[in-house]
Amino acid sequence: QAYTEGVESPLPPLQIQYADFASWQRNWLKDEKLGSLLDYWVKQLEGAPPVLELPNDHQRPASRSYNGAKQSVMLPQSLTDELKRLSREQGVTLFMVLAAAFKVVLYRYSGQPDIVIGTPSANRNQAEIEELIGFFVNPLVLRTDLSETRIFRALLGKIRETVIDACTHQDLPFEKLVEELQPERDASRTPLFQVMLAQQKPLMPELESAGVCFRPLEVDTTTAKFDLTLNFAEADQELRLTLEYSTDLFEAATIKRMQGHFETILQNVLAQPDLSLNEIEMLTEDEKEQKIFQKRER
Repeated sequence: QAYTEGVESPLPPLQIQYADFASWQRNWLKDEKLGSLLDYWVKQLEGAPPVLELPNDHQRPASRSYNGAKQSVMLPQSLTDELKRLSREQGVTLFMVLAAAFKVVLYRYSGQPDIVIGTPSANRNQAEIEELIGFFVNPLVLRTDLSETRIFRALLGKIRETVIDACTHQDLPFEKLVEELQPERDASRTPLFQVMLAQQKPLMPELESAGVCFRPLEVDTTTAKFDLTLNFAEADQELRLTLEYSTDLFEAATIKRMQGHFETILQNVLAQPDLSLNEIEMLTEDEKEQKIFQKRER
């Protein structure tokens, strides 16, 4: 508005620039501090499975092409409200509830109880950089051994502990962690994790200024950074879930089925949070009817 009217910007001058942060980070991440962060992450990921083996529709290519697509689904407000209620009751965030349910899906699909996923951290934990334009995002690794926690309610507590600890140690750059762990490199997969969960800011409403209307547009990039990425954001009191996936590995029908399984698991843990992870119903109503029909046919 100020620019269109030809007046000075009302925004206060920035205290620092991005280069100042980069310089501070280099000087801060040395010796004892760097060693403490590395010790935590090395211990956290000791013995972690290098690969999450999900059932693919296609054989994994020798080298990743980054070809991808995405599918979105809106959870109704009633289900969103219930998820928030469960979050409050259990003393966890909405992200933690969705992370727990997503890990159950990955466990049931892969059969692997030790589930490792990534999540992007905003990494703006200094007041001086809150208003600074620049890329501060740092991937964090979230590891949970579901064999140690067989009840969903208990899994929420485990996820809460994992997320808080990871955020407490978020200052270690991901590339430093990879450099330290030296995982076996594979051109067909990303190191440490192949699946990501990301919470996005609420979708921005339309804005109007000086006769110009601004509204967010969804861009289909037809790429996938990982095998799977589940993004979620609130929009008009509903949750929008978007699965970005590698088309080298998965068909659209498989991703749609996975979204249905994820929503079914959410509904069931809301109704019975003390269910065993193996007892949580995953099949949709259509899949149940199809299963019954197939039994009758036999």
